[in-house]
Amino acid sequence: MNLRSLRTSTAVAALGLVAFGSAQATELYLGLGLPGVGLGLAQPVSPSFTLRADVFTLGSRDVTETESGIRYTGNYKLQRAALLADWFPFSGSFRLTGGAAFNAYKIALDASGAGGTLTIGDRTYTTTAADGLNVQVKFPKTAPYLGIGWGHQTGSGFRFSADIGAAIGRATVTAVARGQLAAQPDIQANINKELVELRDGVGKIRAIPQLSIGLGYSF
Repeated sequence: MNLRSLRTSTAVAALGLVAFGSAQATELYLGLGLPGVGLGLAQPVSPSFTLRADVFTLGSRDVTETESGIRYTGNYKLQRAALLADWFPFSGSFRLTGGAAFNAYKIALDASGAGGTLTIGDRTYTTTAADGLNVQVKFPKTAPYLGIGWGHQTGSGFRFSADIGAAIGRATVTAVARGQLAAQPDIQANINKELVELRDGVGKIRAIPQLSIGLGYSF
């Protein structure tokens, strides 16, 4: 899911929230923190229940450099949309939040032989410019969200909010060789050896945290 799809999905959901809870004041809010900069819409449907839709992003970045004849390219995309429900169990701003996060969290690493050599696992391979290894770290596209927070209850005027929570899911690592390198009979075994530490580390990531504050206006 790309950023345009995230924005479209959130816009459709936001229109639905406004139609669903038009008897209550609608809040438009800006967020800042983890997971980035965000824009959202909150629609209280009762004094104890609010529905929300928002989009947060840290953007994307490309980095390229060449070292010892090997061309390294890196790219990351860190974006997510969410549909959330807030429950206010007490007569105040404290709330419990649950919902679904729709993620575009991906880190891509590429090592190009560039006519030199690549050491993968237990073997050093002689490469052409077309040979290389692509590694991707991905978080699930859809993940449940659980958290606590303050704000987004019924009211009017300027509103402050805060969120502490996480989208729950395990990141995965995949690697694919290309060019003549992909035809080597031992390439997959050596790729698996090369990625042991990375997979062990990524396997420990079971959630993407959210720690953000927001400023909104109810109208």
